[in-house]
Amino acid sequence: MKRLIASLTAVVMAAACMTGCGGSGNAGSGSAGGSSSGASTAEGGVFKIGGIGPLTGDASSYGISVKNGAQIAVDEINEAGGAAGYQLELLFEDDELDEEKSVNAYNKLMDSGVNAILGSVTSGCSIAVSEVSKDDGILQITPSGSAQACTQYDNAFRICFTDPMQGELMAKYIIEKGIKKTAIIYNVSDEYSKGIADAFTTEYQAAGGTISASESYNTGDIDFKTQLTTIKNSDAEALFLPVYYSDVASISEQAAGVGLALPYFGCDGWDGVIKQLNGDTSKIDGAVFLTPFVASSEDEKVKNFVEKYSEKFGATPDQFAADGYDGVYAMAKALEQTNGDASNEALISAMTSITVDGVTGSMTFDASGEPNKDALVAVIKDGEYTPEEK
Repeated sequence: MKRLIASLTAVVMAAACMTGCGGSGNAGSGSAGGSSSGASTAEGGVFKIGGIGPLTGDASSYGISVKNGAQIAVDEINEAGGAAGYQLELLFEDDELDEEKSVNAYNKLMDSGVNAILGSVTSGCSIAVSEVSKDDGILQITPSGSAQACTQYDNAFRICFTDPMQGELMAKYIIEKGIKKTAIIYNVSDEYSKGIADAFTTEYQAAGGTISASESYNTGDIDFKTQLTTIKNSDAEALFLPVYYSDVASISEQAAGVGLALPYFGCDGWDGVIKQLNGDTSKIDGAVFLTPFVASSEDEKVKNFVEKYSEKFGATPDQFAADGYDGVYAMAKALEQTNGDASNEALISAMTSITVDGVTGSMTFDASGEPNKDALVAVIKDGEYTPEEK
């Protein structure tokens, strides 16, 4: 894990150097504040946060978790007296994992006078929103949009790790485990999945590994037996699945049906798979995935968050809930850094001067919008996510 964390730090620094400030970030209509730089004060002493993500559909677990985690942060901050004299309010819109609907949700929130955007939750939707938010110049923080392009403009930041970073780190991790032949199944129509798969392939081969089989599918596909049979007939020693939790559940169940039994490895999109499998992880016990958050951590901040989340929502929070929670705290920190100046320009400038001691780790942000923080590796065993023993 020390090598993994060291690798992450190096990759983050390299990404910051290569990406730079990215995009012009020119302010446009300033819908939230009525001018290109936004209002210097939030209306009525309330700082409105506009959240966007899927609350219905296949990826609803992600959006609901982000919304719930963000609400806990809002409640905590308000109970503690607010941020720089403001009370926070969360307005959250469902984008149904659809880019056009995500932009429509953004426009609705801007009409409601929000001061910052938390979203969108997924990569494609976050990128679509950024194409319009850059013209308004409003602060946009995606909690979990991991595609490189999510932070291509000056107003955009993220809490999670990038797709290339995840692919590169997992390639190094699997090589360090002594596994030199790996198969991949990825969603070719999804930016998140394809981005990780591409980065993984490049890094894994550069490190001396062989891709035994690289199988793809499209969003909406439910039958993976052809891909799994191909992998079964290859010399693969492991299966890397850079896909969302619902597909992980289907693939693992169908793998057993074709007689394929390989160790599984994945990335942060796996979070939610235990719920999808109704707690029965017998087919994927021992699977390892990269994540910034594990609810069973002994860290006091994490334990406090998990307790509050469980009490309020009757469930254990996943990393998306943690990302939403930390996203709100980043906005509050930025507002405090400006001494209450809620203008777009002030908030965006403040982002590179703050430190957020969050439940997904202590993080700072560079001008490229990327977070600088450590990673964790989680293991699935007996229906639970547990941190890998160091």
